Amino acid sequence: MQITRIDTYKCWANWCNWLLVRVETDEGIHGWGEGSLHGPIESVETAIHELGRVLIGQDPAGPEQLWQQMYHAWRWRGGPTLMSALAALDIALWDIEGKRLGVPVYRLLGGQIRSSLRVYASHAFDGVQSEAEEHRRIRDFERRGYAGFKYVAFDAEQMRRNESRALAHATERLASYRETAGDDLEIYIECGERLSPRTVRQAARMFEPYRPAWFEEPIPFENIEEMGKVQSELSIPIATGERLLNRWEFHRLLQSGGCRIVQPDLMHAGGITEVRKIAALADLHYIPVAPHNPGGPIATLATMHLCAAIPNFLVLEQMERERPIRDAISTNPVQVVNGHFVVPSGPGLGTDIDIDRLEDYPFRPQPQSGIRSTVWH
Repeated sequence: MQITRIDTYKCWANWCNWLLVRVETDEGIHGWGEGSLHGPIESVETAIHELGRVLIGQDPAGPEQLWQQMYHAWRWRGGPTLMSALAALDIALWDIEGKRLGVPVYRLLGGQIRSSLRVYASHAFDGVQSEAEEHRRIRDFERRGYAGFKYVAFDAEQMRRNESRALAHATERLASYRETAGDDLEIYIECGERLSPRTVRQAARMFEPYRPAWFEEPIPFENIEEMGKVQSELSIPIATGERLLNRWEFHRLLQSGGCRIVQPDLMHAGGITEVRKIAALADLHYIPVAPHNPGGPIATLATMHLCAAIPNFLVLEQMERERPIRDAISTNPVQVVNGHFVVPSGPGLGTDIDIDRLEDYPFRPQPQSGIRSTVWH
């Protein structure tokens, strides 16, 4: 078997574009990957075709050795663009290998530890216009059996205008959510790098009575050592890692004690091959893995197969707003039953992509998110 062709497809999913890649072989087996970098996605698309030159004509068997060839193809390596491109191709290679052998990808990763995965609803209140609707959603998440929900807790503009009032308002909001959620639902706090080391300490003291499950990326991710200092003073776990790209960066994070939960993103941190190693590193430190999962159906399925096979899985993200689009373009949509992802048992990742349906979601230029809005004083 040889790789003969690599095609890419883009589609718009409410707030970002998904970038899918299809790797074809001369025996009629193809694999799907995804590298949906939110922003310069066309740069990733170009990089996929550049890295794809390494694969054309090769046997797709052995994703590890092909990963090494792609990673070391040029003197300059790493960075979000190349690592996202590498991730997309790596996921497709695992999909091909599973289909070639007639087994699900988790079988290739050592076997299935769990057949279903705990799910939380991410960005749970996007598009909501009232507090009543927010609380209705919380009750709906509980009814559907979700592990919990995540929301953006801190308004950057309010923090700039009046920091004390903004923190008080955020605390009142959390208190009302906890009252509705009771003790059964976890509440995950998305900080979105909007806090400073000083303000995150204040926020943690105010939030602590309402038992948030974690503070996600409370400060900018670049200073891993500072993240470690902050975590050492907080009783609330820090969850981070969505912007880290390889095992060496995660090694620094873990050595610094910078978090109690790691969140690698398979679309950016080198795909299944690399994140499998990151999960093993985290396991050495008794740190659970709750992967970042904001992408389309292929990234979600790749993440599910990995989570099914690692011992230190905690919980998996589900972007509620995009679920109908993921289902629409998949021939075998991901199933959520009683608040759990059901890991598919078919060959490869477990779905194909309906290419014709992608035309219903044409590419759009990504809006700029603007400068970071952290309050430093």
